Amino acid sequence: RMVNEPFATHVRAHDSQQSVATIIDLSGEINAFAEDDLNTAYAEAEVFDTPVIVLNFGQVTYINSTGIALIVALLARARKTGRRLAVYGLSDHYEDIFRITRLSDFMSIYSDETTALAEL
Repeated sequence: RMVNEPFATHVRAHDSQQSVATIIDLSGEINAFAEDDLNTAYAEAEVFDTPVIVLNFGQVTYINSTGIALIVALLARARKTGRRLAVYGLSDHYEDIFRITRLSDFMSIYSDETTALAEL
C-alpha cells in the first residue's frame, strides 16, 4: 500500500436531458480522517437538491472499515431525505467489499460515470 494519500473531495452538478445528479469526486484514503471532509462534501451536494448523489471512487486509494461506516452513514442520510446514492469507479476489491457488506443492495454500482448517468 502506498504512503497515506490525503483525502479530498470535489462536488459538481451534472445536468443533462437524461439525468440530474450531483457527483462527489473522492480521492485518497477514506478513513476516520476523511469524516469531516466527506460530511461537508455531502452537505454541499445536498444544496443542489438533486434526486441522486453519485460517489466517484475512481481516485480512492484505500478504504478501511471506518471508511465503510462513513459511506453507510451517507447512505442513511440519503435515505432520510428520499435521495438515491449511486457509486462508480470502485476497484474490483472494493466492489467485492460493497457486495459482502451488502452496501450494493442499497446503492447502484456502475463501472464509470457515463454508464451511471445514462442509467440513473
